[in-house]
Amino acid sequence: MFIPLHDANSLRHINRQYVTLTIIAVNVIAYLITTVGGTDFAFAAAIGLGYIPSVSYDLAVLPPELDLVPEPLTYITYTFLHGDLMHLGGNMLFLWVFGDNVEDALGHFRFLVFYVLCGVAGAYMHGFIAPASNAPLIGASGSIAGIVAAYLILHPRVKVWVLAFARIPLRIPAFVLLALWIGFQFLMLVIDTENQISWAAHAGGILAGAVLVFILKRRDVPLFDRSIEKPRAVELEKPDMARPFESSQPRWGRQ
Repeated sequence: MFIPLHDANSLRHINRQYVTLTIIAVNVIAYLITTVGGTDFAFAAAIGLGYIPSVSYDLAVLPPELDLVPEPLTYITYTFLHGDLMHLGGNMLFLWVFGDNVEDALGHFRFLVFYVLCGVAGAYMHGFIAPASNAPLIGASGSIAGIVAAYLILHPRVKVWVLAFARIPLRIPAFVLLALWIGFQFLMLVIDTENQISWAAHAGGILAGAVLVFILKRRDVPLFDRSIEKPRAVELEKPDMARPFESSQPRWGRQ
């Protein structure tokens, strides 16, 4: 649909998006480990650490050698696994472009809580829609969807550079871009019931993100871009041309 590139939305409350960068690093490291381990290792990791609805709802039991973590933890561990490089790259690109400003609005710790809870909500919605599914759910899409929803609420008027259809560079307001993306997720949830993509996880993350941003944001952070900060620049006093030489020192020029 589109590839986000840059939003030129500066940070206001934090110096650097440490949590966002750490999450990206952990996801990349997890992908490299599963890739180096080979196909069998990646499969075992997906079964043992992915979210499987039938296991969560006690409709199936994992073999002991694949039961890697206690069941509630799979609501979190699944978000750090990805099936291929495109899956990883797409999620991390969205996180890189939009995550820093959400982290800025929430603060480091609350952003981490926000990210985890959006992922949990994505898994819960996925399991609620298909409780008997034996397929493992993996990927950070639920958490990323929550970040997209939060960004839309925080910064709808910020203009974002994207590649539309992976070819056409456009600079458009975030509310156009992200509202279309969110609408597409819910549309596909209704009409696409056999695709490998979990649209339900996306929907769960979106709903959680839209609610949590109101609860976890800093008190002084406005919503819907109600307060736009001016760029930091030197403001020169406008000279009075009627009295240009009254001052003993010139207002401009080299000394």
